[in-house]
Amino acid sequence: MPLGKQGKPVTHIGQAFPDRVEVRGRDLASELMGEVSFTEYFHVLLTGREPSDEQRFFLDLLLVAIAEHGLMPSNVAARMTLAADPGSLHGAVAAGILGCGPVVLGTSEECARLLEEGQARVAAADDPAAVAEDIARTYHAAGRKVPGFGHPVHRPLDPRAERILELADAHGVSGPHVLLGRSLAGAVTKTWQKPLPMNVALPIAAVMLDLGYSSAEVKTVPILARSAGLLAHLLEEQREPIGFLLAGEAEDAVQYERGDERV
Repeated sequence: MPLGKQGKPVTHIGQAFPDRVEVRGRDLASELMGEVSFTEYFHVLLTGREPSDEQRFFLDLLLVAIAEHGLMPSNVAARMTLAADPGSLHGAVAAGILGCGPVVLGTSEECARLLEEGQARVAAADDPAAVAEDIARTYHAAGRKVPGFGHPVHRPLDPRAERILELADAHGVSGPHVLLGRSLAGAVTKTWQKPLPMNVALPIAAVMLDLGYSSAEVKTVPILARSAGLLAHLLEEQREPIGFLLAGEAEDAVQYERGDERV
């Protein structure tokens, strides 16, 4: 734990003083408010640095890409929570975000760690295609899915993923992690012997890593973005409630059968 001049633990993010608020060494009122966009400010908060033009563009793009995706589990959970407790907007947002794990929303971090590990092997003079095929075979043999592939709705392509990669190429930011991701796409199809679409999680991770973000920073983007989407769903829930309808549909969709009684 790093200690400051007074022997206390330190934070480098910010502090409120009687006459000002300082964030990452900048005066909030005079140097940030009205001077930077929220996307730029988010980058400053995360890294302590001003974003490059490409970092700003793609961070903004990725936030837009992942903010909304219909009545997915996070939005359903949030709406049902607000229906049960109409005064708890913050609690309903939290309910939606709590599901950010390796299946929904949190997959980008898992993809980033996989790409980092794979790229370390490529950097040690291994071929990206060979590394990708080995990864695919290893996951397949273990009966596991490769993070970033497959989607319950988008087939044969995830349009969000395709657009991210298209713009990464157009802006010249596609680097070794994007290359490895594309190699994985071919290896996964070959190993599973069927097309599995690359979903949005993998290009988010690959592009952010190629832009210099860490795998830990990758997970922050879906969480921040989906918070905005959740707020939109919850404001609509207040005006046009469907939370209890969703709960009722769940009851109708599942059949109850009395099983063996166990003590």
